[in-house]
Amino acid sequence: MENIQDARIALIEDDEIVRQATTQWLQLAGFLVEEFATGYAALSKIRAGEFDAIISDVRLPDIDGISLLEQFKSNQIDAPVLIITGHGDVDMAVKALQLGAFDFIEKPFKPDRLSKRVTQAVEHFRAQASTHLRGEYLARVSGLEKVLIGQSDAMCHLREQIAHVAKIDTNVIIYGETGCGKELVANSLHNESERRSRTFVPINCGAVPENLFESELFGHEVGAFTGASKRRIGKLEYADKGTLFLDEIESMPAAMQVKVLRSLQENTVERVGGNQSIHIDLRVIAAAKEDLLAHPSFRQDLFYRLNVAQISIPPLRDRSEDILMLFEHFSQQANANTRVLSEADRKGMLSYSWPGNVRELRNIAVRYALDNSVSAIEVLSMRPTSTVELSTKGVPLAVQLDNFERKVLSEALKRHQGRILEVMEELDLPRRTLNQKMQKFGLNRADFKG
Repeated sequence: MENIQDARIALIEDDEIVRQATTQWLQLAGFLVEEFATGYAALSKIRAGEFDAIISDVRLPDIDGISLLEQFKSNQIDAPVLIITGHGDVDMAVKALQLGAFDFIEKPFKPDRLSKRVTQAVEHFRAQASTHLRGEYLARVSGLEKVLIGQSDAMCHLREQIAHVAKIDTNVIIYGETGCGKELVANSLHNESERRSRTFVPINCGAVPENLFESELFGHEVGAFTGASKRRIGKLEYADKGTLFLDEIESMPAAMQVKVLRSLQENTVERVGGNQSIHIDLRVIAAAKEDLLAHPSFRQDLFYRLNVAQISIPPLRDRSEDILMLFEHFSQQANANTRVLSEADRKGMLSYSWPGNVRELRNIAVRYALDNSVSAIEVLSMRPTSTVELSTKGVPLAVQLDNFERKVLSEALKRHQGRILEVMEELDLPRRTLNQKMQKFGLNRADFKG
């Protein structure tokens, strides 16, 4: 649960005894409370101040709760409003929910129920505010920050490194786990360098068959081998004056390491089946998942030729403050009208270890954006997993329970095409409880119609 010790609550209640008791309960729960005996007194102060949540009795001496709620909305006060009602005011409370109130609480209420709902309102409000701030950040970024997104210290340091190393025309080794964006960093190094107007040539060493490696890198002349019916320019020669990116270089065969080393030392290349030495001028950026110096089959002399500069990309789990921003960015790219993440989704994603890093997060975000019937945690739990890793690994029990409950509600809404009365009957839920749960899980009946 988010720390709510500094959350400011506006309490509007004309009954002094109830107001004082409620204030004490909320203070014991860790909230900062400001009391108001009338609606207009609260409205005047709330306009000038900032509160994380507002609690208001539905019946006040100067204005009723519905009119007060309308005043909050017209004055663009975004803090969530919880309405306190008596037994005879349920219809008015339902109207308040329709006007955008966060919830209503019937008198008499237990202190722990009140503090729990206020905590949920504060978490919801702060999550929306954070989403808005992340959206503003994404809208204003440019340059490297638009390509390598993130406000964490690790990402700020990475961008600074790239900006510095890019200006030095030398070879670079990039280290990073699978899916963390090594090619994106290599491309950024090229685009920030003096070679930006020339070609960026990527090649994945792990994807090239060993018998084709030499031809792929060095090219070949006509008749160099069976099937060589025309001359082919290799990647080294094609990258002349530009940048050659060797991804998964630890997969390069030992025989090729010797030839690549010689080519880089002499700045020349010879096509297979040819005798002519062709001069090349290129920058080599290599990428690996593990320390090349400690790799048993990687030549140390080639390592030292490449390791003039070194950049390490942090895994996503080490920059958790960027996870929600990246998720929202990728889901917005896939669907501009994508839903706001629920609290359960946010908690689940922040507690997950993301072994596939940004690539995995992008895939989950796109699938979430393109299917309104599933939550982000449901998409995450459906991802392909190894026999060792369970699909719920890293997801807390409370989030898994929320995920199950959301799935049941979603399937019922789908079966009844958003018809609330039929869903209430099937699940044996009162209207108020169903509304609360749909709000909690970000379910909109309009998404299930038809």
